[in-house]
Amino acid sequence: MTDYDVLRVFCAANGGYGNELGVVRNGSLIPAREDRQEFAAKLGFSETVFVDDPERGEIDIYTPTRRLPFAGHPCVGTAWLLDVPELVTPAGTVGVRLDGEFTWIEARPEWAPPRTLRRYATAAEVDALPVPPPGEWTYAWAWEDEAAGRVRARAFPGRDDGIEEDEATGAAALLLTAELGRALNITQGMGSQILTAPQPEGWVEIGGRVILER
Repeated sequence: MTDYDVLRVFCAANGGYGNELGVVRNGSLIPAREDRQEFAAKLGFSETVFVDDPERGEIDIYTPTRRLPFAGHPCVGTAWLLDVPELVTPAGTVGVRLDGEFTWIEARPEWAPPRTLRRYATAAEVDALPVPPPGEWTYAWAWEDEAAGRVRARAFPGRDDGIEEDEATGAAALLLTAELGRALNITQGMGSQILTAPQPEGWVEIGGRVILER
């Protein structure tokens, strides 16, 4: 088995929760896309990253069933792990900055895969949602405190690949931030925390805590 790291990205303040991420630091060990896809499916994380050039921050991202040009929690996690000033993804170059316990990336909403952003009246309604049948990638959200920018969210990928609910989803948070046009403090899944902030010229920053699990 190829060596890989396991991170938890967008952890809560106490270090709990967060979305697991597999990172193969030496992507040259698995050069072919079909082999990377097979490896990502075997790991079974919502995303797995293959690092093709650690100095340049060049990465390749896979779910268990498909390759992604960009994804939020893989970029935040890999940026923390590699400690580089930027990441190079197929979608574009992602800016990176470290700020205390938070790792931030800067990306564009158009890089994110399509998501259905579905607003609910209360956080309790979001909490009570059952997992929907496969088909539509849905980001369910509600204001916890609109004045403070606090959001409650859950993510349902709908891909029928074993990931019924995504614990923390940077790309969807990016899209929601772009739609609302304001900084957000998102509690997603069981208790993960995602911070976001709009930037000039349509860019959005996404930040969170990262922990090396193994």
